[in-house]
Amino acid sequence: MKTYLPLAIVLVLASAYGFWWKRKEGAIRSNKAIPGHRLSADVLGEALGSRATMVQFSSAFCTPCRATHSLLSQMVIPMNDVKHVQIDAESHLALVRELDIRSTPTTLFINKDGIEVGRAAGTPKREQVLAALAAIK
Repeated sequence: MKTYLPLAIVLVLASAYGFWWKRKEGAIRSNKAIPGHRLSADVLGEALGSRATMVQFSSAFCTPCRATHSLLSQMVIPMNDVKHVQIDAESHLALVRELDIRSTPTTLFINKDGIEVGRAAGTPKREQVLAALAAIK
C-alpha cells in the first residue's frame, strides 16, 4: 500500500493543476490591462471599432489561434460597432513586448479610445466574449 501513496499524490496534484489550468485558459481578465496605454489605428494598421475592438495576437503554427480567429471574426459580423483585428505576434515583437503578450492566442479588448479594458489568454468562450463586449460602453 505504501508504494501507491506517491502515485496517488502525483495524480491528485496533476488533476488539481489540470482543473486550475482549464479554468484559467481563455478567461477574460481586466486586471492584466496596462493602465493608460492606448492603441491607435496607426499601431494596429486598421481603424478602431466605434465601440470596441478585439485585437488578437496570433502566430503561424498556433492551432488555438485559428479557432479564436474563426470565433471572433464570426461574432463581429452582426456587430457594426465592434471590430476584430488579428496581429502576427512574430512580426510585431516590439509591440508584443510592450503589451506583455506572453502566449498566443491573446486577445485584447479595447474601447473606442484605444484603451485596453480586458484581455484573454487562450481561446475565450463565446459567452465570455459577449460579456466582455457588453461591459464596454
